[in-house]
Amino acid sequence: MTQRSPKVTVERNRTLALASALVKGVVAAGLGLGSLTVLVMVVWISSPYPDSGPGGALRAAAGVWLLAHGAGLVRPDTLSGVPAPVGMVPLLLALGPVWLAHRAARDAAEPEEGRAGPSRAGAFCAVTAGYLLVVAGAAAYARGGPLRADPDTLVFPVALVVAGAAAAGVWTAAGRPFGPPPSWSPLALQEAVARSLFRHRVEAACRSAAAGVTVLLGGGALLVAVALGRDAGAAQDTFLALAGDWSGRVAVLLLAVSLVPNAALWGAAYGLGPGFSLGTGATATPLGVDGTPAVPHFPLLAAVPDQGPGSLPNWAAVAVPLAAALAVAWFTVRRAAPVDAPRARAWSPGETVLVTLLAALGCGVGTALLTAVAGGPLGTGALSAFGPVWWLTGPAALVWTAVIGVPAALLLRLWRLRTPGWAWRRDVTEADDPPAAEAEEEEPEEECEDEADDAVGRPRRWWAPWRGRGGAAGKSGDAGSSGSPSPAASPVPAPGSAPEAASGALHGRAAEQGDAGFEPYDFLPTDPWHGKDTREARWASLKRGSGGLMADFPADIAGPAGPAGPAGPADRTERTDRAGQADRADPVPERPAAEPGGPGPTP
Repeated sequence: MTQRSPKVTVERNRTLALASALVKGVVAAGLGLGSLTVLVMVVWISSPYPDSGPGGALRAAAGVWLLAHGAGLVRPDTLSGVPAPVGMVPLLLALGPVWLAHRAARDAAEPEEGRAGPSRAGAFCAVTAGYLLVVAGAAAYARGGPLRADPDTLVFPVALVVAGAAAAGVWTAAGRPFGPPPSWSPLALQEAVARSLFRHRVEAACRSAAAGVTVLLGGGALLVAVALGRDAGAAQDTFLALAGDWSGRVAVLLLAVSLVPNAALWGAAYGLGPGFSLGTGATATPLGVDGTPAVPHFPLLAAVPDQGPGSLPNWAAVAVPLAAALAVAWFTVRRAAPVDAPRARAWSPGETVLVTLLAALGCGVGTALLTAVAGGPLGTGALSAFGPVWWLTGPAALVWTAVIGVPAALLLRLWRLRTPGWAWRRDVTEADDPPAAEAEEEEPEEECEDEADDAVGRPRRWWAPWRGRGGAAGKSGDAGSSGSPSPAASPVPAPGSAPEAASGALHGRAAEQGDAGFEPYDFLPTDPWHGKDTREARWASLKRGSGGLMADFPADIAGPAGPAGPAGPADRTERTDRAGQADRADPVPERPAAEPGGPGPTP
């Protein structure tokens, strides 16, 4: 028999893991393409007047799937005969392929039980290669369809989108670490990244930037919803005019739903100030619509403002970037000055400003990337520029969040680190103090009550520091004429009393003060090891084993103190006689007697 070496087995397992990662990339791309193809085929089957056969529908589905990755499409069949580009990516449609590529890379990078998985770089390359194989096949298949893929856009941005999603999946499988920077980076940056403090600051800046982008998207969607509600009649007429049968209306509805994130980004760009282009000769901003817009008939485009100068409702759109800047400041201050953290652990004003600026930069970059794919050309001529301009929208988001977010973050930091209004009043004022004579008389009792309050966990309140003294004062009145409090009323146990008595006295005072939730803590163990009988037995055993070196265990060392004193003369005489008899007696009966001529017994 031939035995395989462990090295060959490891290499074989690694090859199988890479092959599995490649297959996972192919499966992820196939799932996205297949689900979109099923949707397109359902619409084609339900259409009473299809433009082409099943082959054309399948090629159109492949082209739409490539469009979801950012590929530019070309529509050859136009009225003018000139091929028209289609560059607007439905962002809701792009979520599916990106998520599938991310999940495939994450599953491939996670090691399986009992099997060595591929390296992170190997998993990334294998999943990306498998996914791009399907992309290349789909682009080749869609070449003869109604929507052809532009070959120049297959490398950028399609390959970049797939690689980014796979890299994010591998990073997720590794636990989202902030790894060390490359060796060619500056030494100061490497030292800063090595500290955990830098990672916390970067994480806080990323979270704040994500919050700002999310608020911008939500505010833009709200603006679009309000505008559509205002022009609901025009949107309904456009929707009914595009298709007369229910299958066509379903297709238009699905297209409109997939473009909802694009419309939200258009609204965010409108609120930020740069607005969006409605063709090569028109721009819509809160100040008004300049030029002659070239707007196609589509339900979502009914929310476009009317031509002319803007009014007060249009100017109210600036509340969207204002809310985004406040969100950035709030999420930054949540980490800069936590509510449950001490004041010494709060960030300095300089650190707060720096993290807020980093968050503003991240918000601007994210907004620019999203608006870059939210618009695009829809044809030649006037429709060659349609949507937000990313190189204007990104800097506008940066300026809004930095100019408003930094002062807001500093003010929120001061508010969180403020001293409460009555926190400086640690004690009662002179007007609330009791008279001097009463204070001198009650000083010992006040100290006892304070100790009892501290023991039971009741904080001293500045508005009533004498609360609970009435009961103590009443008890002190029952004392003898000598003025000393009785042992029962004293909070300090007697020297000879057991710890149980002190615990009972403390429990009694807590019950008298109305603390119903107080439970005394038993400081003594419950086992019989420390009992009196057990101690006597231990001493007796030690005495028998010591060979007479130890005396008898005193039965009664400190008896109860009587009126005459701790012990009388008769008791002392009796104990002395007992000790002498014990010393004279042989403590070990089994010890043999001494021989006449030998040495004496060991004492």
